[in-house]
Formats: sequence, structure tokens, C-alpha cells
Amino acid sequence: MNENQTGQVTQNAAETYEEFLVPAIFQEWTERLVDAAQIKEGQHVLDVACGTGVLTRAVARRVGMKGSVTGLDVNEGMLAVAERKAPQIQWKHGRAESLPFDDNRFDAVVSQFGLMFFGDRSTAIREMSRVLVPGGRLAVAVWDKLENSPGFAALVALLERLFGAQTAEALSAPFSLGDKEALLPLFHDANLEEIQVTTIAGTARFASIRSWVFIETKGWTLGNSIDESQYQHLLEEAERELQPYVISDGTVEFRIPAHIVTASKK
Repeated sequence: MNENQTGQVTQNAAETYEEFLVPAIFQEWTERLVDAAQIKEGQHVLDVACGTGVLTRAVARRVGMKGSVTGLDVNEGMLAVAERKAPQIQWKHGRAESLPFDDNRFDAVVSQFGLMFFGDRSTAIREMSRVLVPGGRLAVAVWDKLENSPGFAALVALLERLFGAQTAEALSAPFSLGDKEALLPLFHDANLEEIQVTTIAGTARFASIRSWVFIETKGWTLGNSIDESQYQHLLEEAERELQPYVISDGTVEFRIPAHIVTASKK
């Protein structure tokens, strides 16, 4: 995988990600993951691929002072923002495929929209299972298929038309595990039971088309893919082609469903 496919960003991009992309598409999923993992007060929880920590902070609120949560990410730019936002939480640099924790360490492990970017997804899931206590709960969220998120499908198509397939692939990569038939087998060799997948409707919301394009290019992986003149050209084309996703108040809104996979360690 290249940097676009693995979700690597600079710290500047991580700042934009936290300020704009988190409220636009990620925030609404945090309580859903916390509930899916059945997290309770006093538990010890690991958030894998924590990014800037939106889910980690939600877990911290649920476990309270008697519990603990650790956020792990491979991206140092993301972790720097996470630590600034919540210095009281333990943040750790590391890879999902080789978690730096002992066996049977955590009551629950969660991962929100990170699995798609792991180099070895099956190994990462086995690692998440390894660090769970017996009976511990796993909850992993991935986006549904690209075609089920019409706004992003349209933006990907626009990027491909303007700049080619490689640039468009950076934005389509987050939807690479939307096929449940490809997703579920990743969990079958990880000492897990009661494996279930639930598809939940979500909504992406942006202040405007211009804001949406800015966030996706400057706050995610496209910043290194297009130069300033290309960015301006993209804005001009997007204002025309993405109008179907502008609602009556001038903001942008469209559906973006996701799968939540849950399981318990044997």
C-alpha cells in the first residue's frame, strides 16, 4: 500500500482532520462503537488506529475515573493532535499488526474506520483478539461500499475524470471493505466467537461544497496528490457536479452507511 492507501497524513493535515472531518463524518459513530463494544464504567479499553482520538475520548467518558483507555496509532501527526486534545489519556505509537501490549490485557478493543488501511488486516484482528481478556468484546467499524455513499462516489468519479485513477484511489480506499463477504472472513481465524456485522445508516455533513473539497484534500490524503492549480480546478468543477448534494440551507448532506463488526474472545 502507498501512503494514500494507508491513511498517512502530516500534522497539519491532522489538525484539519480533527477540526473539520471529525464533526463532518466521524463524531456520530463514537457512541455507536462504545455501545457495540458494551463498554462499562471501570473497564480497560484499547482504541486501535485512534487517529486524533474522537472515539478514544468517548470511551474515556464511558469508563470513567475507575477505568482506562489507551489510544494507539501509527501516525505521529494524528497522535500529536490527540495528545493536545486530551493529555490525560495514554497515547501510544504502534502498528495494529504488532500491538505493544501483553496478552489478555484489555476488557474491550475498538477500532473506528482504521481496518481498511492496515497492511495485514487479518494479523491486526488476531492481535486485537490476543490482547483481549477471555470473554472480552471487540467492535470494529468500516465504511460500506462506495456506491452506497453517493456523495463520495460522485467526488471519486470527479477526481478520476480530472486527475486519473491513482488520485481517485486515495479517496476510494476508505470504502475498500464495504463488501461484507470480503469483510467477515478476516475475523474467522482470530479466536473469536459470536461474530456479527450490523449495517447502520450515517450522514455526512459539510458546510458547503467548497468546505467539503477543502477538508477532503487538505485534511486527509489528497494534499500531496494535487497541486494548488489542480485544487482550484477541482473546486470549480465540484461546484457544478456536486450540486445534487446541497440541501435547502446551502450545506451539503448525503448518506454514508457503515458496518460494525462485533465479536467476543473465546
